[in-house]
Amino acid sequence: MAQAVEEWYRQMPIITRSYLTAAVVTTVGCTLEIISPYHLYLNPKLVVQQYEIWRLVTNFLYFRKMGMIPYISETFARILFLSNSLTFMMVYVWSKHNPFIHMSFLGLFTFTAAYLPWVLLGFSILVGSSTWVDLLGMIAGHVYYFLEDVYPRMTGRRPLKTPTFIRALFADDNVVVGQHLHVD
Repeated sequence: MAQAVEEWYRQMPIITRSYLTAAVVTTVGCTLEIISPYHLYLNPKLVVQQYEIWRLVTNFLYFRKMGMIPYISETFARILFLSNSLTFMMVYVWSKHNPFIHMSFLGLFTFTAAYLPWVLLGFSILVGSSTWVDLLGMIAGHVYYFLEDVYPRMTGRRPLKTPTFIRALFADDNVVVGQHLHVD
């Protein structure tokens, strides 16, 4: 089993593997109180005035603690972390690329993947969690899907084309960054 996990990890594209590793290390570091989430959240004022540029990236890496205990204060609940929105965005784009895959939600009902973001949004509403994070991810996913898949078919132009210098950085991995995963 350990060999299968290690093999799965090594087969990931370098960007995916790096993001996953950074997110796990950041979340575990915060859970063990090695890192404070207060140093990671997106605060535009601190980014601009104090030059805390890392906040533009670290807010995507921290996934809040899961548990039954509510946040320690109302102030903490308003702290902006976009990791869950990024995940929801990826789910949205995946569902657009795989609309006919059959899925089941908690074994209660089946649906196709095209409805997965809506099912997850409904579940968020049912459990009483804030839906603005999910909605933000859906909006970002829809914009990305339109600019990456729909708009190029309409006009022949790709506004999200990966810059050549970035593709050159990852040429050894035989993965074209910014396009759907495929081998050269």
